[in-house]
Amino acid sequence: MDKTIGIFGGGQLGRMMAQAALPLNIQCTFFEANTDCPSAALGPVYSAKAENGLSEFIASADVFSLEFENTPLADVDVLTKNKTLHPPRQALAIAQHRLSEKALFDELAIPVAPYKAVTSLEQLKSAAAELGLPLVLKTSRGGYDGKGQFVLRSEDQMDQAWAELGPAGELIAESFVTFSREVSIIAVRGQNGDVKTWSLAENHHHNGILSHSIVPAPNSADLQPVAQDYITRLLNHLNYIGVLTLELFVTDKGLYANEMAPRVHNSGHWSIEGAVCSQFENHIRAVAGLPLGSTAVVRPTVMVNIIGLHPKTADVLALEGAHLHLYNKSEREGRKIGHITLMPNDSAELTALCRQLAKILPNPLALSEDMTI
Repeated sequence: MDKTIGIFGGGQLGRMMAQAALPLNIQCTFFEANTDCPSAALGPVYSAKAENGLSEFIASADVFSLEFENTPLADVDVLTKNKTLHPPRQALAIAQHRLSEKALFDELAIPVAPYKAVTSLEQLKSAAAELGLPLVLKTSRGGYDGKGQFVLRSEDQMDQAWAELGPAGELIAESFVTFSREVSIIAVRGQNGDVKTWSLAENHHHNGILSHSIVPAPNSADLQPVAQDYITRLLNHLNYIGVLTLELFVTDKGLYANEMAPRVHNSGHWSIEGAVCSQFENHIRAVAGLPLGSTAVVRPTVMVNIIGLHPKTADVLALEGAHLHLYNKSEREGRKIGHITLMPNDSAELTALCRQLAKILPNPLALSEDMTI
């Protein structure tokens, strides 16, 4: 099939989508403020800063997708006058507004932590009285990798929390959920309504940024069908096409939804080597109207993000069962600049690999040596 897919955004997710598209004879173009972006090596980049950048981008492709949920809706509205975007605008709009997202979860009977809308300091105090402390205060729009939120633990933090987040406008206050771990479910829906899901990933964070994911998530056989049901409800309700991600908390009352991402996701990078068909290839297949591929796990996998500083390539590749993915991004504190996929044979081998990797990474993450697969 000869087709061109236009992608809003030119970061590493767009880069990996384009890499998956090439074997299918599908080309990608990109719309990005920075034309020297990670995706630049994979196809033409149209500048969001140029006067005619958007119109040239729209003319460059047959069908369109995105790599980031903060894609401006105004740009999407111009595009969809004449071209098709997958996923649908509705999914993007909901994902950009946390209160709308929570309302959708409520509508579909997907459990969430109790929450309240907050637009003033007085409403924050009222929400704290009703929901109890601690609570998590978040901006309704924006925020990424731990940004745009404040954990309010005591009443004397009220003024500080409001001073930090209040200027952002509408906020959401959520009850603090006591959870044992975070997991994510990633699924894809084709143009014929076919839905396929990957195994749950268990996600670990460091300084608010995803550090590593373990797939299949250990001890999650009973959680998989529940998570699968929740994300299928979302996909079908939204008439969604492409890959969708749902982040979930594991609590003593079951799974609670945290948020959804209408795109391929960091916790699914493992699937490039660890699944029969990766999240990136299946997203491209769905957007292009092709049959979906198997999401079965090839073997247990651990994905480790490279954050801030690059390791020595040779050191990583010397590890048995390690796959290195670099994004052509410059080093910067807190920035995701690559990832490493580990595919050990057993838990003992995983422990050894984690010990070796901790010595190799110049900015080591909180890798546990007692991880199990």
